[in-house]
Amino acid sequence: MPMFYYYFDPTYSLVLIGVLICLLASARVNSVFARYSRVRSRSGMTGKEAAERILRMNGIYDVRVVHIPGNLTDHYNPGKKTLGLSDTVYNSSSVAAIGVAAHECGHAVQHSVGYAPLSIRGALVPVANFGSAISWPLILIGLLMNGEMSALLINLGILLFFAAVLFQIVTLPVEFNASGRAVKVLESSGMLYPDEVGAVKKVLRAAALTYVAGAASAILQLLRLMIIGGRRNNNE
Repeated sequence: MPMFYYYFDPTYSLVLIGVLICLLASARVNSVFARYSRVRSRSGMTGKEAAERILRMNGIYDVRVVHIPGNLTDHYNPGKKTLGLSDTVYNSSSVAAIGVAAHECGHAVQHSVGYAPLSIRGALVPVANFGSAISWPLILIGLLMNGEMSALLINLGILLFFAAVLFQIVTLPVEFNASGRAVKVLESSGMLYPDEVGAVKKVLRAAALTYVAGAASAILQLLRLMIIGGRRNNNE
């Protein structure tokens, strides 16, 4: 019998499925964004101009729109009160760029009105970061030990990883809501024509899939850890 058989863990398939889902979602958003980044909005408004206009429309004057490097690295920083737009969005007048800029403005509006899921996600950030960093070391150490301490470390690692998974899950309504706000303001303000808003919807739906994929991947990894932990407890 081949030697690798003894070391093959069927739960690796859960990790591979998660990786595949994330790769497909990433490829999809890049493809859709690239397609509509070549479609210039008829207003000629850039991502920066759209963001500044949307912020003012919502009475937000303390958030700066800044240019950041990268591709689709756009984000809102509530601590610094900055809305970062990437190279492909900041000076671009494409419908894709305006859609992404509007989406990030959606997060600024969430922060301004005290949108609960955004506050919960913000509170989870340090816990999720700590859980992601320390969960696997604890589990690996637990697997190398025996007795009650082994089970304790494994279960603690799983619990900490669950915090990271919870962060991914809470992120979903935050992102969906920001996209909904973006579409609504672009429709109601007349910044884009109806067919252009339709293109924005496609871009934002593709972007939303990356968050769904991230959450699904995290859940699959958590399931794997639970299987490994349960298997170890049954063997003792």
